[in-house]
Amino acid sequence: MKRLLILLIFSLIICPLAYAAPATDVADKPAPAVQATAAAGPSQTPAAVSTAIQNAAVAQTPAPLAKEVKTNRTITMSMFIAIILFTGMIVVRAAKRTKTTADYYAAGGGISGLQNGWAIAGDYLSAATFLGIAGITSMFGADGFMYAVGPFFSFVTILLVIAEPCRNAGKYTLGDILSLRSTSKVVRGTAALSAVVVSTFYLLGQMVGAGKLMQLLLGIPYNVSVIGVGVLMILYVTFGGMKATTWVQIIKAFLLMMSGTTITVLLLWKFGFNLFAFYDAVASSPSVQNHVRGLLKHVAPVAGFDYGQRFLEPGLLLKDPLDQISLGMAFALGAAGLPHIMMRFFTVPNAQAARKSVVISMVLIGAFMIMVTIIGFGAALFISPQQITAVDKGGNMAAPMIAQYVGGGAGSIGGDMFLAFVCAVAFSTIIAVVSGLILAVSAAVAHDFYVNVLKDGKTDQNKQLKIAKISAFVIGAVAIVLGIACEKQNVAHLVVLAFAVVASSNFPVILFALFWKRFNAGGIVTGLTVGALFAIGVVVVSPTMTYPKKIAADAKKVVDLLETKQASGGALVEKDLKALEKARADYSKNKDGKSLVGLDAPLFPLKNPAILSVPVGFLAAIAGTFLFGSRREEEMFDELYIRQNTGYGIADATDH
Repeated sequence: MKRLLILLIFSLIICPLAYAAPATDVADKPAPAVQATAAAGPSQTPAAVSTAIQNAAVAQTPAPLAKEVKTNRTITMSMFIAIILFTGMIVVRAAKRTKTTADYYAAGGGISGLQNGWAIAGDYLSAATFLGIAGITSMFGADGFMYAVGPFFSFVTILLVIAEPCRNAGKYTLGDILSLRSTSKVVRGTAALSAVVVSTFYLLGQMVGAGKLMQLLLGIPYNVSVIGVGVLMILYVTFGGMKATTWVQIIKAFLLMMSGTTITVLLLWKFGFNLFAFYDAVASSPSVQNHVRGLLKHVAPVAGFDYGQRFLEPGLLLKDPLDQISLGMAFALGAAGLPHIMMRFFTVPNAQAARKSVVISMVLIGAFMIMVTIIGFGAALFISPQQITAVDKGGNMAAPMIAQYVGGGAGSIGGDMFLAFVCAVAFSTIIAVVSGLILAVSAAVAHDFYVNVLKDGKTDQNKQLKIAKISAFVIGAVAIVLGIACEKQNVAHLVVLAFAVVASSNFPVILFALFWKRFNAGGIVTGLTVGALFAIGVVVVSPTMTYPKKIAADAKKVVDLLETKQASGGALVEKDLKALEKARADYSKNKDGKSLVGLDAPLFPLKNPAILSVPVGFLAAIAGTFLFGSRREEEMFDELYIRQNTGYGIADATDH
């Protein structure tokens, strides 16, 4: 085990040594603007860097865009195998110590605050964070920062409101906390269903990231990749439980922080660690400027419009300020109700350790979010948005591609090793997060539904463990099927949907359950069901869905403009001719189409439903409480109040 860890760390250390190695493959060379900047050292001024970029762009003809990332298969496969073997050893070791349900669900409550803080960071920093947010930033600039900063503030909510009460009141799951307000089986069943739905949405992002990673780097077909990752995760959870998951998450968080720090340092080193020079170079990049012009659908450049500066401003993806607020609400409130994050608070021995783990995770997550934003901008500058989207339309390969570049480029030992290492770390990220998610689902199904709904709490631990492992297999199979179906989606977009659903259903219910005396089973069930269904319903009628007639209308504008130019005697260059051909094809294909639910245009104008669905979730919980009032359930609040403030009775968890 030690030798494998040394191998991984050694590969990261030697990458900077090969930093100056030239790229030898046209397929992975940066855009012309990139090549000029690559020669710039820390001694150059921002103006000199910007001038070098512009001069290089004028002097050279852009190279054709590659459709794949060139990798050294031997090195990359070796890194992946090392990660699998290393994590596999952890699972085998943990399996020997997993004897009871408390061990399986919560590692026996024996994880320290420091360890749990790193594990929470490892659980939270998912493929959507590393691959998706870096990709969004590389394609849409400052809007990627909105996706990055939201998760950090969500932990403020967790620290101030959720962590300590949940640790003191709960046992393993959301259902355990809510059952202290009501003994109704409907509450348990609804809580279990909520955990399954939310975790499934979150799983999608991880499975898509894993499939893309294996497909693009190792040449393994996407479907085969998703199936392989799903099978591996099922084995990890089935045999290792929470102990194995925790240590996989800790190691993954450590490796992720190392890789993120290294890429960020090497990027900023080129500009003397001057952020102003770095962002000036991004704004001055012709590739970035042309990309922004395309996003804004300016067929011809608008005189005096600063396309580079526009890339550094929000609104290219989230064009409506309300959409930005809605996204922030989803992140700020969503993390507090994620089942796999909540379970982490039950692995520590006391509330003090729970608070400490949240603070540590906040520091780690905040630092990484800043780094992943810089990585995204660096990818836009040195790789170009056009090249990133040519490899993967979702932008999910931006981080691995910039890792290869800063390591020395394609064909260099440093570049290939750094690319392989970062991809192996991203793979370990998926392993860790998916393991936590599958574990959360198996706990909800086995502990909440099977034991407390079907068996009235009367079953032995061996039977419960067996059911938990069977449910882990089933949810793993479902994740594989849905992961294959969502191949074309950006992983960050998929996870944001999960956050919106949680913020609209789980968070209002948890908040009221902990702090509102009158809250009851009616409020719990209506809050969970109405909040979740409404959030999903708003999404399917929002701009997030595909609307063929909107695509056709945009294509028709391009056709009309270029045909008018052609009719007036203007000659179309090859690029314009290709754009005209594509626009005609898009119009013909989409002019009579409808969205998934049969709409011509979105009914809800925002991409994120939280600004509407979160208030609805709160109102549904309140309405349910008043409509289905129960004096007995109000009286049960006193027990919960004592538990959440003192931790009294939490030791009984080991008896379930």
